[in-house]
Amino acid sequence: MAYQIRKAAVLGSGVMGSGIAAHLANIGIPVLLLDIVPRELTKEEQAKGATLEDKAVRNRIAAGSIQKLLKQKPAPLTAKKNLQLITPGNLEDDLNNLKDVDWIIEVIVENLDVKKSLYEKIDGVRKDGTIVSSNTSGISINAMVEGRSEDFSKHFLGTHFFNPPRYLKLLEVIPANTTAPEVVEFMTAFGEDRLGKGVVIAKDTPNFIANRIGTYGLLVTLREMMARGYSIGEVDSATGPLIGRPKSATFRTLDVVGLDTFMHVAKNVYDQTSGEEQQVFKAPEFMATMVQNGWLGAKSGQGFFLKKDKEILELDPETLEYRAAGKLKTPSQEMAKQQKGLAAKMKTLVYAEDRTGELLWSILAPTLRYSAELTGEIADDIVAIDNAMKWGFGWEQGPFETWDAIGVKKSVEMMKQEGHPVPAFVQALIDSGNETFYKEENGDLHFFDGTSYQPVPVNEKVIDLKRYKKKHGVIKSNSGASLIDLGDGIALLEFHSRSNAIGMDIMQMINFAVDEVEKNFKGLVIGNQGKNFCVGANLGMILMEAQDDNIFELDFTIKTFQNAMMKIKYSNKPVVAAPFGMSLGGGAEVALPAAHIQASMETYMGLVEAGVGLIPGGGGNKELYMKQLKGLPHGVTVDYQNIASKVFESIAMAKVSTSAEEARETNFLNFVDGISVNSDHLIYDAKQAALSLYENGYQAPLREKVPVTGEPGYATLLLGAEGMFISGYISEYDLKIAKKLAFVLSGGKVPYGTKVDEQYLLDLERQAFLSLVAEPKTQQRMQHMLVKGKPLRN
Repeated sequence: MAYQIRKAAVLGSGVMGSGIAAHLANIGIPVLLLDIVPRELTKEEQAKGATLEDKAVRNRIAAGSIQKLLKQKPAPLTAKKNLQLITPGNLEDDLNNLKDVDWIIEVIVENLDVKKSLYEKIDGVRKDGTIVSSNTSGISINAMVEGRSEDFSKHFLGTHFFNPPRYLKLLEVIPANTTAPEVVEFMTAFGEDRLGKGVVIAKDTPNFIANRIGTYGLLVTLREMMARGYSIGEVDSATGPLIGRPKSATFRTLDVVGLDTFMHVAKNVYDQTSGEEQQVFKAPEFMATMVQNGWLGAKSGQGFFLKKDKEILELDPETLEYRAAGKLKTPSQEMAKQQKGLAAKMKTLVYAEDRTGELLWSILAPTLRYSAELTGEIADDIVAIDNAMKWGFGWEQGPFETWDAIGVKKSVEMMKQEGHPVPAFVQALIDSGNETFYKEENGDLHFFDGTSYQPVPVNEKVIDLKRYKKKHGVIKSNSGASLIDLGDGIALLEFHSRSNAIGMDIMQMINFAVDEVEKNFKGLVIGNQGKNFCVGANLGMILMEAQDDNIFELDFTIKTFQNAMMKIKYSNKPVVAAPFGMSLGGGAEVALPAAHIQASMETYMGLVEAGVGLIPGGGGNKELYMKQLKGLPHGVTVDYQNIASKVFESIAMAKVSTSAEEARETNFLNFVDGISVNSDHLIYDAKQAALSLYENGYQAPLREKVPVTGEPGYATLLLGAEGMFISGYISEYDLKIAKKLAFVLSGGKVPYGTKVDEQYLLDLERQAFLSLVAEPKTQQRMQHMLVKGKPLRN
């Protein structure tokens, strides 16, 4: 049977249910969101004379959850318009509508009997072939499906999302014994390609993979903290980015998750295990007291941390009083900060004979052993376990990758010296004469399966540039960028400067890349796999030249940048930009002139130079204006002033999209440009876009003159800026920047509708940029951004 998901239903509209519904809406799937019928009226409903039979009252819970999506942070929706794809309903009146959907996702209370009762009702209305799944975080999938019809049982499985569903990559797919293999295969592909998830197949065991190991690690950390006399702040200072974990570390993570949720997850494993393992999952008494007090974390305003005025206070578990948050400061931490690469840092920290080393070894060692003991029980292989922890908990390295990083042989010797039994899986590795769980063979990665090494499964849509370059090499490279042959006639220009900031090295590689591609390739992709696509030009270099009054040098640099962008635009072979994450300033300017933009769903794009006292200097003003002109339907009377005003507002206010979908609404992307929901597929998707353009006879755009608003437009833009100044929205210096920007966007002293050369606009832009960069207040803003990482309003 060929499966398709054109419409879905989510049953349960709590934070998780509504978040899943939002994520489905983000990818264009209409969703029916159902919840229980209220048993009593609110005061507002009573005042309106409503009754419990009114549809608005009966749908109130789901409808209210939908409206909350607009206020939640981080935003569950990639664009507000996606809200219209979610329809509210209730579990009494609208169950029959489930016959019209292709996927039913249950996200109700974690109670087996309640779930089974609901499934019985679903079984009576769903059509054959409809997939039904539970988002349970730990109740047995096989227990839930007992007693259901044969077709229901074949199409039932667990699909465990992680919160928030839009942002967290992991999707655990848990088949029941009755689930048809083709359903598991379809949901795995759908999860990766449409939902954009990293999918792992988990076995039907308590809390599945990520929550089982993650909860164990958190509780071991709690145990060791209390036994060894560490404070909450000290633990968080050692268990975050220092060891490749999220900034929220241990206790801030618990505050975000919610202590009540965490306690429920821990109890779930406690109730289903025994012996020493069970005792670890018994939460400390002080946490039960916190729940009784309502100190649940972020959602209640206090938990392990409490913000008082501007000070962050930490909880003392002994007294349950708050005090100033502390941090660990040890020699090993300072040494680790000097190391390059996480593996080197981990070795320095874990084996250090100081309080950081003692803490990290005491929590890592049992967590690694526990992970090894569960191999085969919770998942088929270590790759699934490592991926689950990376995608679900934000670990940079999974347990077995961590073990390789600190050295299996040395760590096992220490464990034996301390009297801890070594898991059979680890002993098998050592007995086989090997010392790592992963190893490379002919450029490909292999993993240990308990007896031998097997290739790590490779998805052709996931291109790991680091590994790809190791295997295939590069065409040319300098300190800022590399040109790589991606195969099939497509080359990739990868930025790898610090923060992927654009300097002369990257500009040189852009020029080389376009020339090389025009001679020997079908197309070029500009992309990378850094933290962000590009945060703009090299601000430090620009400031240094400005402070030294090297205006000639800056003029040459800006002109070189502009020329490189024009080279991208008018290349005879298609250039596809693949932005993701922060794609700001110069990063947006690189993307805008490309023949096609293939953006990650999580792309935050904007021309933000006003924040450092400048305007875009690489052609961004012109390109955003022209993109909006070209995006208008044929035959429509063009209002150049309206377009110029929109671009002016976007640049002057340094607006940044909160998603690729929003970037499309603000015309940084048009409707021909693509959006990749799965960020791991971005390079592949961009490559396919470049190939498609080439194979469809791509031709470089004609050089056309640009119609501008001229002097009347300048006056209109200026009037708007002065109004904002008078109203107190912008400072006097903001107004000066706005005047420069208005002059550039309007095309200077020419009549309305005059058509000018692109070079003319580039010259205006460059002159404005150079005049601003020489201003002391601009240099102050640049300095502040470099030192503080945030804008200065002076």
